[in-house]
Amino acid sequence: MASAGTRSVRAALIGNLLVAATKAVAAFVTGSSAMLAETIHSIVDTGNQLLMLHGIRRSQQRPDALHPIGYGRELYFWSFIVALLLFGAGACVSVIEGIMRLQNPRPIENPIVSYIVLTLSFIFEGSTWTVAYRNFRSNIDERGYWSALRESRDPSQTLVLLEDSAAVTGICIALVGTWLATTFKQPQFDGLASILIGIVLAVVSVGLARQSKNLLIGERADDDLRKTVFGLAQATPGVVCPNNLITVQLAPNQVTVLLSLEFDDALRVPEIEKIVAELEDRIRKARPDVILMFVKPQTKQEFAKARTRFLRGPEQTL
Repeated sequence: MASAGTRSVRAALIGNLLVAATKAVAAFVTGSSAMLAETIHSIVDTGNQLLMLHGIRRSQQRPDALHPIGYGRELYFWSFIVALLLFGAGACVSVIEGIMRLQNPRPIENPIVSYIVLTLSFIFEGSTWTVAYRNFRSNIDERGYWSALRESRDPSQTLVLLEDSAAVTGICIALVGTWLATTFKQPQFDGLASILIGIVLAVVSVGLARQSKNLLIGERADDDLRKTVFGLAQATPGVVCPNNLITVQLAPNQVTVLLSLEFDDALRVPEIEKIVAELEDRIRKARPDVILMFVKPQTKQEFAKARTRFLRGPEQTL
């Protein structure tokens, strides 16, 4: 079954194709700068969804000799590319078009066409936004909406939700700009609306690029996973104490865990091997997203020495 992120991307792709075609016709008929900016926005969004589907497919490839821990970060790479395209091909072009229209104002022809198309676009984009929000809603807890967005490890969900939010906002700006330009006979409002649409896209693209960059270079897993691993390690007979835990997010559902444990000195090597194997099984049952796990036997004293030599501080201590 397709993941929530994949469903959101597919729904957004269908919606953006319909919207882009509709806006393109309206931009040609009316000559509206804001409508042209919205057309460019929708075309870029359509391309972005195709890139995200490509990234999702690539990230699901199994490990091989060249990539022994898999291709999970392909998704983060392509989401970063999407953020750059949203800024370059969406925001910059919209701002430039708006500035040109301010310098050479031209009245909007057939504004009723713009109103009809923008209303239809609002319905299409609102529908895809609803799908994206429903798929993302399970991530929202006591942290709140914005914290869930910032801390999400699945860019396929956050990207679609933020893109659709920007699209709905852009449509509202285009509607207001068109109304002001036609009502007050001031076509400069049309150019100003295009610039504002570009600014909205720039803000969203910068936020997406920042999130993708953090995940691409290696971000730790969520606190719940780390607490689960520590709790299971503490409850394991033969383990004196866990010393340190390092987690690396490889993909939305792929995490690597490195765990330092101090074992009872009376244990023999076969007993330690059995304890480690059983602990790994319990961790993977509790958190199936742990695909790789490395356990290092290490006393607390040796861990402290290693931390002093190589680390500025542990990721988490007890």
